[in-house]
Amino acid sequence: MFSFRTTPIGDQLDKALLQGKVGVFCTPACWDASRGNYLYDLFRQRGNLAAIFMPGEESQPGTAHISFEVGDLAALDAVVVEIQDAGSRYFPFTIDVLRLISTLASMQDPPALYIVDHPNPAGREVEGTLPAGETDVWTPACAHRHGLTLGELAQMYAGENGSQISLHVISADVAYTARTLMPWMIPPASDFAGVFTPYFYCGGKLWTDTNVNPGLGTVRPYEIIGAPFIKPDGNPVPVPEGVLARPCTFVPLAGLYEGEQCFGWQFVLTPGTRYHSLLHTVQLMRYFSERYSQFRISDSLFGRLADPVMAEYLRGSITFDIVEEHVKSEEQRWIRKAKRYLLYDDQPIRIK
Repeated sequence: MFSFRTTPIGDQLDKALLQGKVGVFCTPACWDASRGNYLYDLFRQRGNLAAIFMPGEESQPGTAHISFEVGDLAALDAVVVEIQDAGSRYFPFTIDVLRLISTLASMQDPPALYIVDHPNPAGREVEGTLPAGETDVWTPACAHRHGLTLGELAQMYAGENGSQISLHVISADVAYTARTLMPWMIPPASDFAGVFTPYFYCGGKLWTDTNVNPGLGTVRPYEIIGAPFIKPDGNPVPVPEGVLARPCTFVPLAGLYEGEQCFGWQFVLTPGTRYHSLLHTVQLMRYFSERYSQFRISDSLFGRLADPVMAEYLRGSITFDIVEEHVKSEEQRWIRKAKRYLLYDDQPIRIK
């Protein structure tokens, strides 16, 4: 059963929420600006908060997940989810929500699932292809940057996996916080620095499957890339129109090359630029492969990409124009599919 609710979660009259045992699955984005407290405080005050599922403390930036077990869910009547999605199909907390949906679907008598929706901080722009070939089991059948809200993505994922769970999405339009705060004001994760990060994340995250640091451990994660073996020589790196490449050095405080000096670039978006970070990233990876013998790509990258055409390009077998046409076709295919799951008036669009 699916429903789309247009009143805030605190006004819902479902018995499971008012009298049942409630588990809250969340990140710090579940703060309510009108009440000045967190979502779980609502149920704690009602006296029916039974569990809180939040990210654990991790030593490496960008590696946190929300852990749970089937046994933790079995005694609950409702699970209320409030995270801030980042707009990419491999954002870790989004993956955790999809794992939660799959787990609930496997249970004999699962609790009802409520998702407090948020605007997508990466907007409705779409990047990339639908997954093909071998990929992670939790990867949804959507573009790399999907242009949906978490509620829309959850509706798609539950439907395509034949889930019979009770799924209820609370509209992003009704929360006081959504009307007064931009989606990135409360960081979606510890490696999200601010307003521009969602536009870099879709491609920038791929660097974590290489030996180049995408600015993790700095104040500009995913906007900066670098490594000790890179030596900027004054020759320009490939950049799309509207993007500037500033040569820079940095010393990561955590993550890959912690405490070592790295050389690389900061990518700066000029006003009005609509940035296709995925295509730019694979283009840069090919550039590095041809110029730095030390550059390495892990096999895990190809599983995250889940696209044989981009994989062939990274292996040097085809040219970039072939990749561009392939990605364009796949984005159009995804947009046609995504329209079936839209809960709001604005539409996903391509970056041209």
